Amino acid sequence: MPRPTTAALPGGPITASALVVVGLIAQDVGAGISVLVFPEVGAAGMTALRLVFSAAILLIIARPRLRGRSRRDWLTVLGFAAALAAMNLCFYEAISRIPLGIAVTIEVLGPLILSVVLGRRWLNLLWALLGLVGVVMLGGLNLERLDPVGVLFAVAAGALWACYILASAATGRRFERLDGLAIAMAVAAIVVLPIGIGSAGPALLDPRWLGLGVAVAVLSSTIPYALELVALRRLPEAAFGVLMSLSPAIAALAGLVILGQSISVLDVVAIAVVIVASAGAVLTARAKEPIPPTA
Repeated sequence: MPRPTTAALPGGPITASALVVVGLIAQDVGAGISVLVFPEVGAAGMTALRLVFSAAILLIIARPRLRGRSRRDWLTVLGFAAALAAMNLCFYEAISRIPLGIAVTIEVLGPLILSVVLGRRWLNLLWALLGLVGVVMLGGLNLERLDPVGVLFAVAAGALWACYILASAATGRRFERLDGLAIAMAVAAIVVLPIGIGSAGPALLDPRWLGLGVAVAVLSSTIPYALELVALRRLPEAAFGVLMSLSPAIAALAGLVILGQSISVLDVVAIAVVIVASAGAVLTARAKEPIPPTA
């Protein structure tokens, strides 16, 4: 079934662009709230809360069909679940150690490098190298200002984001609607929950943190997924990808406003370089390349 054209749907590209930006803001506000809860439940505990409540919401909305699935279907969705669980764990471990905007900027390298592999063009390689320059600039002259473990977790989250994109595309070809995502999220929640319980202990059952877990799940998963699905019906995929490349800047702003994480002039320049590299990679990518979904 062909995708509806922009003219056939109310709102148009301007409204759709606004929806994407609102989704990114919601996602990073959710990440900011997560950081505030880390002292109580830890990064693993917060990851478990987000995945459990995100899975519950998706299962209620999608009500995925489980019967009649092939062995290949299950292997595909389990791979998707593994990428989803590991990516979220690494991302939360990263933002528990380094500023949110810097973590997201480093993480974006994953999809950027994936675009080089899929595009097989020299121009894509140049965009990736530009993105790498931006990330290196984040260290500034003082390379010790960033927690090296946090940086490694952010790099791992970026690599896992690339895996997530590929696994998401493969799952989407085998599962209708949101079925694959709902199943993968549920499996990821089951995998991460014991880790979260081991990290947070009884604090994970505190009504205050459970409530914030619901808020993070809605802000970081439900709202972005819903708005992106609507926006993709009104926007060309390239335009959507360019808007998604704004994520590092929005994350840095969320870190500043919610967490009081200051950013230097060099950080701003570095983030801008990564945004330009990401947008350039999207605009020069081949049509068959997947648009990176949010985590």
